[in-house]
Amino acid sequence: MKRLRRVKILATLGPSSNDEKTIEELVRAGADVFRINMSHASHEILADTVKMVRNVEKIVGHPIGILVDLQGPKLRVGTFADEFITLKQDDKFTLDNDKKPGDKNRVYLPHPEIFEAVSKGENLLLDDGKIHLVITKTSKDKIETKVVHGGKLSNKKGVSLPDTLLPLSSLTKKDYADLDAALKNDADWIALSFVQRPEDIYEVRKIVENRAGVLAKIEKPQAIERLEEIILLCDAIMIARGDLGVELPIETVPGLQKQIIRKARKHGKPVVVATQMLESMITSPVPTRAEVSDVSTAVFEGADAIMLSAESAAGDYPIKAVEMMNRVAIAVEGDKNFTSIIRAQATEPEATAADAISAATRQVAETLSLAAIVTYTSSGSTGIRAARERPSIPIIALSPNLRTARRLALVWGLHCVQTEDAKSLEDMVDRAALISLEEGFARLGDRIAITAGVPLGTPGATNMLRIAFVSE
Repeated sequence: MKRLRRVKILATLGPSSNDEKTIEELVRAGADVFRINMSHASHEILADTVKMVRNVEKIVGHPIGILVDLQGPKLRVGTFADEFITLKQDDKFTLDNDKKPGDKNRVYLPHPEIFEAVSKGENLLLDDGKIHLVITKTSKDKIETKVVHGGKLSNKKGVSLPDTLLPLSSLTKKDYADLDAALKNDADWIALSFVQRPEDIYEVRKIVENRAGVLAKIEKPQAIERLEEIILLCDAIMIARGDLGVELPIETVPGLQKQIIRKARKHGKPVVVATQMLESMITSPVPTRAEVSDVSTAVFEGADAIMLSAESAAGDYPIKAVEMMNRVAIAVEGDKNFTSIIRAQATEPEATAADAISAATRQVAETLSLAAIVTYTSSGSTGIRAARERPSIPIIALSPNLRTARRLALVWGLHCVQTEDAKSLEDMVDRAALISLEEGFARLGDRIAITAGVPLGTPGATNMLRIAFVSE
């Protein structure tokens, strides 16, 4: 399962790909981590899907990560007497707490917390931003608005409030049940939707207790305002560009993508770029040139992973979509400008022994043209530090903990292998050399760099760099 690229591919599973044969084909095509979207999956589907992925993992003999994406709070309008209405510019339209079916003048909004949070002058978006309203008057049971951009509005369409900090938890009653099911099925990552503030991360962390990585989805303007705090608290970040593009001016999203990737890299947190990457491949066997450029940009920026949503979950060509993403990533990473662009975005290592060792390892490995960097990592922190440096040399992450190896499948450049913990320094060197050889990263006579924490088995204490020959 040696990959010819460093960036990872996260593929969503769904009706088009929810069988063991297709999952195996997706892995062989290039998928490293699978996403299960709890907006569409029952607990039974979750358990069955995890079981299939774990069976495929045994077949391919390589750790595969599983990310369970919680739905989060879904804000929607009620229903209409005639199923839909048409709003025109400058129309007056009211959202209220009356459960009666709506008409061209009003509709039920079944979210009492919104009435208390909004203010006059704030924007209110309906149906993924297709309809734009501005609030003209508020009360405890009514929100009066004026239509800025109109259109057709049908039953139960989504509500977005880009200017409003809502007094809502990121976890609904459904999310608590889904989170419990995800942890019982040994999910490697939990994705938290609609994060607004650092407190949302605390809430999940208390429940997860290090049993999985916590990934914060950045899709709200409020999260952008407190981005640094959120990044520090979570284990990884996802840039959910679809919702960001609804709640923020769409032209600002590319710049935000760059900012978020650089901030996440600075703090050594894996970052995933998601939404509409190869959207046309839901129905077409080939993407548009614009989509290929979009994927390429994320790879050039040094994202840890790029994600497929409906393309692999519900599209007509799930395997082709992964193959295309794989091909684009390989082409970008083979570009003569790739290393210089990645290096220009690097940040200074933090003033810790572990970060200094990781930075020195990259420099030594590239200066001496070593075959590979081998990191021993129990908790995963040593592997993530090695990846943060974005070396041009392959990184092999060795861990005695299969769950750590699966979690690291999301991280840039890491080829993860589960192996017993080294018993001594000599055993550590021998084991690193043998695995480098067996996994196809080194040949006899090559040299490798080895990083680990001494005493052996000490989590998070990277303090040793050693260069070793690969010999029989």
